[in-house]
Amino acid sequence: MPSLLLAIILFAFWPAENATSETVSLPPPVTMSDKRIAFSFDDAPRGAGAFLEPDERPRLLIEALQTAGVEQAVFFINPGRITAHDNDAADIAAYAKAGHVLGNHTAKHSKLSAVTVATFLADIDAAEAWLKDKPNYRPWFRFPFLDEGQKNRAKRDAVRAGLKQRGLMNGYVTVDASDWYLEDMAISAAKAGKIMDWNALRDLFVESYVESAEFSDDLARRTLGRAPVQMILLHETDLAAMFVDDLAAALKKQGWTIVSADEAFRDPIAYMEPDVEFADGTRIQMLAAERNVGNRWYQRNDQKVAKKLFAERVLHD
Repeated sequence: MPSLLLAIILFAFWPAENATSETVSLPPPVTMSDKRIAFSFDDAPRGAGAFLEPDERPRLLIEALQTAGVEQAVFFINPGRITAHDNDAADIAAYAKAGHVLGNHTAKHSKLSAVTVATFLADIDAAEAWLKDKPNYRPWFRFPFLDEGQKNRAKRDAVRAGLKQRGLMNGYVTVDASDWYLEDMAISAAKAGKIMDWNALRDLFVESYVESAEFSDDLARRTLGRAPVQMILLHETDLAAMFVDDLAAALKKQGWTIVSADEAFRDPIAYMEPDVEFADGTRIQMLAAERNVGNRWYQRNDQKVAKKLFAERVLHD
């Protein structure tokens, strides 16, 4: 056998210097989900609830977000509710200190379809004056009630122009399950002395939001052909403080990755302005309406549906 060929054969079977007889196990491939979601809370400071002390709620909410692995949520603030006789300003500062960010929700929670453009913009300016020097402030504005003018296009466009002049971005929503209505029903039941199944209330809260997230993900894919970062709408309520960690865990179990509000509002849909006949609701609903995509409304946002579920599952009526 020629010497060169013999050398090649011997080298092929010669053990490497640090070779081992053990089999090397490669890590399993990681499946990356494109389902991403961020958390937001409206109406802070919301005022006293029926179950927690006013200053207990922010503390528990901060702890729950930390437990849930939500490193950065956004709180949309109504500074007009803050007085010298409460701790609301300190509670909002605590949200920022915990790493969360603050946005504008008008000073007094005005409803655009019910007031003039001048009144609405003045309410935005009043909130902005309080917010602009606060730590972790973001130039984001969320419409109270998600009301962007409804059928009044002139009003809608005037406020859109006003936001641009002020350097404010629309802090839109994509996922909603009307937690404020669940809290209203729970408060009413408590005042009436009714016995509530708290485990069932937690499950209803969590289930409704996970379903809404899945619904919005499907609607976005049907409308845009892709999965944008979703922005979930919650309110600064007692129920949120008690159940948000359960909600985050359930979303993760369904394959969702929780991201920051900063990441969510960098998604391309942040720069889309749907031209629709009725400017109200989530950003994806309005984009779907603009494109004539059907099945746009999550059914549990219908108060009749939500009330029936609450009665059956929480009150066992």
